[in-house]
Amino acid sequence: MNDARLLSIDVGTQSARAIVFDAQGRLLAKAQQVFEPTYHSPQPGWAEQDPELYWQGVAACCRRLWEQGTVRPEQISGISLTTQRATVVCLDAAGKPLRPAILWLDQRRCDQPPPMGPLWNTLFGLAGVTDLIGHLQRQAEANWLAQHEPQLWRDTAKFLLLSGWLGYRLTGEYLDSVGSQVGFIPFDYKRLDWAGPSDFKWKALAVRPEQLPRLVPPSAPMGRLSAAAAAELGLPSGTPVIAAAADKACEVLGCGVLEPDVGQLSFGTTATINTTQSRYIEVQRMLPPWPAGLPQAYNTEIQIFRGFWMVSWFRREFGMREESLAKECGVAVESLFDELVKNVPPGSMGLMLQPYWTPGVREPGPEAKGAIIGFGDVHTRAHVYRAILEGLVYGLRAGREQIERRTGRPLRLLRVAGGGSQSDEALQITADVFNLPAERPEHYETSALGAAISCAVGLGLHRDFATAVAAMARIGRRFEPRPEVVKTYDALYREIYRGMYPRLRPLYRKIRQITGYPA
Repeated sequence: MNDARLLSIDVGTQSARAIVFDAQGRLLAKAQQVFEPTYHSPQPGWAEQDPELYWQGVAACCRRLWEQGTVRPEQISGISLTTQRATVVCLDAAGKPLRPAILWLDQRRCDQPPPMGPLWNTLFGLAGVTDLIGHLQRQAEANWLAQHEPQLWRDTAKFLLLSGWLGYRLTGEYLDSVGSQVGFIPFDYKRLDWAGPSDFKWKALAVRPEQLPRLVPPSAPMGRLSAAAAAELGLPSGTPVIAAAADKACEVLGCGVLEPDVGQLSFGTTATINTTQSRYIEVQRMLPPWPAGLPQAYNTEIQIFRGFWMVSWFRREFGMREESLAKECGVAVESLFDELVKNVPPGSMGLMLQPYWTPGVREPGPEAKGAIIGFGDVHTRAHVYRAILEGLVYGLRAGREQIERRTGRPLRLLRVAGGGSQSDEALQITADVFNLPAERPEHYETSALGAAISCAVGLGLHRDFATAVAAMARIGRRFEPRPEVVKTYDALYREIYRGMYPRLRPLYRKIRQITGYPA
């Protein structure tokens, strides 16, 4: 076990990373390839990328790893893959991409979905879910392709998520992990398998059963590295490839969150709160929990779109001084922004932010907009920055309350990952707003670590996931709630934040009627 070397391939929206861990979860080597550009927009709202670019990024990362000399290719015991979710690839019968991949960011919509028929339409009407089914059909990439690129769709022999496409490039087999199935696809989230023959999804979506890959659970073998892939990655042919899960599911696993009373927060572009549950529980009506990185388990995820993107936005628009100073002094810009926040008292002197900065989403409502209230002449950009952090954490606390109501299990602990988790002040605000201890994992690369944990279990290096997590997912620092600050945040959350959206919603609707935004 001590000699095992686990290669995690992590392909996100902006870059690919190849990271090597040992069986104790120690990060031994890492290489990254940034995608330039991140995606193409042939039309407004579209987001596409050449699928080959992702594969070339994976190959480039691996070659850089071996150039570093810390780990040799022949030392790799196994490979696991984790990727961005809900990005789809169309392949022809020879396994070649027919068009650019459609990314999860894409906003195109189908306006002529497959007809459901009178029976299903009646049943959906009686159940009060007609609008939800319509939303599913409009959002589905397969339906858009069938409507706007019908010949290409007929020629699509395989319709894969990015994880399935890269798995095919690694092994030559059309297999994918159950833990990667997040998207507008005919997947039964309760059964954790493709939808049964009588499931309505086969009528709602233009997908054909033969277009889909075979599914295996996390930690199961996906095959062995093909000779062609081995030559491009610089690895021995036949290296085992072990199933992992999607990036968020792997992040939850890499944070060591296996118990239902531990919350995992992700401070990324989309901020999320997750728990791991052994039961299928919809914390938002008709929105399923996603497959977890733990086999036969679910992640109850609630999202804040444009979450810590708001922090990046602030830095871009108002943080030029800190950006320049960080470069001049050779320090991390995050440390300078932490100093900015420290000079503002908890509660930002009454400045309150509502983080609904992505229009058109189902939750809390398509008319929702962001808001900042409570301005006075004492407020500076430092107050605005702290209010952004506080507003995001208030939003995640609201998600916590939804989860606790549906599961009946109060949270006792938080684990926080993602780019924003590197800020000590953001972690302390989180502990204070939630009134719970907030722990930051030892490794920033928690998605890759989650994939490595799956790989270790699949190779038999640890007997089960609990043992692997105990050995590999260590905590770096713990932040305790401060009672005097907790009291301030609790009052602001209960008496101000929770009332903002209900009071502002009629105004948001009027804005939408007058301006047409969001459409």
